[in-house]
Amino acid sequence: MRLGSNFIFFTVIFCAFINFKTFGEDKITSTPLINLNQIKPSFEESDNKSEKDFSSKELKNKKIKKNNIDLSHAILIGLDKITAKSTKIKVKFDEIKKFGPLEIKVLRCEKVKVNNKFDDVAYIQVKDVSKNEDDKVFIFNGWTFASDPSLTPFDHAIYDIQLSNCFTT
Repeated sequence: MRLGSNFIFFTVIFCAFINFKTFGEDKITSTPLINLNQIKPSFEESDNKSEKDFSSKELKNKKIKKNNIDLSHAILIGLDKITAKSTKIKVKFDEIKKFGPLEIKVLRCEKVKVNNKFDDVAYIQVKDVSKNEDDKVFIFNGWTFASDPSLTPFDHAIYDIQLSNCFTT
């Protein structure tokens, strides 16, 4: 019986090999060779200027642009759990920002030192305006930490908000 079972095994393998060979294409395609000298770099080429070559006028313009940026704001990351899309939300202090049906307001944002490490901490209030209630109760009202958002969890069925960074002037 051993010889018969080996014969059946090799017959099945031979038939499978013939079937795979007949379904394969006889045509071999290849891509043309690329001349590497003709490829342009995808990065910007430097002007070979050293830092000493910058004029004082250019430095003043950069400083003016930097001063025009409003630095008193908090950066939050909003997550839509249904679509799995995250959104960067920039909220100025005492300003109401909408994220879906949520209204987010940052009252305070600071950097604190905990165990010789600096951490961003913010006091935020979140309302859900999709519910038609007259008093619009906060669904979250408290402190949140950038390094450990699980300390004060924000619970919502669809949305999640996490503190990323604080910028204060």
